[in-house]
Amino acid sequence: MTSLTGFEPIAAADSKILILGSMPGVQSLQKSQYYGHPRNAFWPIMAALYDEFDSTDYETKKRMLEQRGIAVWDVIQNCIRIGSLDAHIQKASIKPNNFRCFFNEHPRITTVFFNGATAEKLFKSFVLSTLDPSIKARVYHRLPSTSPTYAGLSLNEKIRIWKSALAAVL
Repeated sequence: MTSLTGFEPIAAADSKILILGSMPGVQSLQKSQYYGHPRNAFWPIMAALYDEFDSTDYETKKRMLEQRGIAVWDVIQNCIRIGSLDAHIQKASIKPNNFRCFFNEHPRITTVFFNGATAEKLFKSFVLSTLDPSIKARVYHRLPSTSPTYAGLSLNEKIRIWKSALAAVL
């Protein structure tokens, strides 16, 4: 089995919020793009919140996030997984990203949004206990997953929830 490695964060020095996923899926890894699956709702949600995100150019979308004070990263830096499903991640293989360093380099981040329950669970299991108390003193909030495998809510419902959560912070 092949070990998978995630991406560097999308983040500006003055980012205010961090959106955390678990680990990029196969199509995202192939494209070298966060939320690269064509049916993932992340970019459509951003487009609904901010008109400029209607671009298909990935570099433009990344700049728009940074200009809005939004950072994006994943809990997992490296793991073994067959396919794209989080359920297929081999727990013993998980190496989390270095959040202590990240939060020290991005001290203005006060709120962390989890893109789904798995990201939240992994962060609490592998990261939270390793952080200094001052770093732990952030607001953590789970949002509905943008993954195409999570069909519990419609796109419009996801947009409404994400918009409300981000508007309360930005």
